[in-house]
Amino acid sequence: MIPVMSEHGEKAVSAEHARRSRLYDYMDTPGPGRPEQAEGAARGKREFSVLLGEFRRTAVLVPVDEDGAPLTADSGGVRWFYAFSDEGALGRFAVARGEGAREWAYQRWLGARLLDAAVPAVGVPCGVALDCADGEDGMLFPPVRGIVPDAVAVDVDGGTGDVR
Repeated sequence: MIPVMSEHGEKAVSAEHARRSRLYDYMDTPGPGRPEQAEGAARGKREFSVLLGEFRRTAVLVPVDEDGAPLTADSGGVRWFYAFSDEGALGRFAVARGEGAREWAYQRWLGARLLDAAVPAVGVPCGVALDCADGEDGMLFPPVRGIVPDAVAVDVDGGTGDVR
């Protein structure tokens, strides 16, 4: 199993040793009086918006279990749908798990379907881990405002819609 993740609600390993997601590079906020940092943050937000838009429009591979349910993992209090950009990325994931010899069933879903329909249906904080066996080439789409519907975003107060 890939470290720091557990499947279907099993107890997850501590996230202390988890590598930082590239998402953090886009989310850094500028300090007062530092225009170069503000420009970098704005550029990062634009780049992330482009990546998110591309993901939403792209059909990704979602591995499913024997009952046809999408494979997920729990880490850091969030459930993550596994998604892969192509069969090669899914194959690297299978090999990383030590399960490269078995057949992997999957479905093709639009990224938008995962974020807008599947994530809210889970009932717990949930996001999407894209190409999670590819190190820095992988991407996380966490359950935050602007990525998933506000009703299930962890950084929005459900009662008022205010950002937490």
